[in-house]
Amino acid sequence: MIRETTMPDSNASNVAILGGGNIGQALARGWVASWKCDPGQITITRRHAEALEPLAEQGFSVTTDNVEAVRRAETILVAVQPQQLLALLEEIRDVLDPDRHVVISVVSDVRIADIRGHLGGSIPVARAMPNTAIGICESMTCLAGEAGSEALNQAASLFDAVGKTLVIDEELMTSATATCACGIAFFLRSIRAASQGGIEIGFHPEEAMLLAAQTAKGAASLLLDAESHPEAEIDRVTTPRGCTIAGLNEMEHQGFSSAMIKGILVSAKKAAGLFEET
Repeated sequence: MIRETTMPDSNASNVAILGGGNIGQALARGWVASWKCDPGQITITRRHAEALEPLAEQGFSVTTDNVEAVRRAETILVAVQPQQLLALLEEIRDVLDPDRHVVISVVSDVRIADIRGHLGGSIPVARAMPNTAIGICESMTCLAGEAGSEALNQAASLFDAVGKTLVIDEELMTSATATCACGIAFFLRSIRAASQGGIEIGFHPEEAMLLAAQTAKGAASLLLDAESHPEAEIDRVTTPRGCTIAGLNEMEHQGFSSAMIKGILVSAKKAAGLFEET
């Protein structure tokens, strides 16, 4: 089921984000923007902490010490690259307390059973696959974990605050990586293409980008707000021998839909091998 964004939670636990890359930083900003957490409740780690200085200036706790970050928190968000995961789990396993800590992983292609196995088997673990729009509370995040578990409930509480969530079977998490995490880049590229088309027909670049981005936002809102189907909304703007159907047909002749589908399939295949490549 799809979960709507929740109201702020004044009782949120302290969170350690282990891995202050793009997703880790976006998560931190999103939770503060949604009033889910105060900056002081979030500790972010990175091997080169100077990259997190802007967050430190905003009141976040930043450090290179993963163990210390775990000791400060109750919820542990693992946001490192797959090739860094095993070393991180080995580093923190002895300070994790199954009666105190919950681990949520946003690492692609690593199953809950594998994470728990490396942590000793008793730590509550869930998985989440957000995208970078989490920083502005507009992420689509897929969640997986044992139904009704503390880990899944905590993941839902955190990620509900920064967009929409969908609880899925863990077997679909690789597909979620391609559709949601990679997918945001696919839609951004389509917006970029639309803006380039706008320039070709006379708009200045900044005007073309505004027109393309706002039109894309409106199209998505039509589907989400009215729970409509794309073809139903397309039918509303296509007329016999009209300019819309002419443009759509040309795009299909050039392989628009096929290219998008193939891109998602290739990304899913690549995502399925990320941990194996480490």
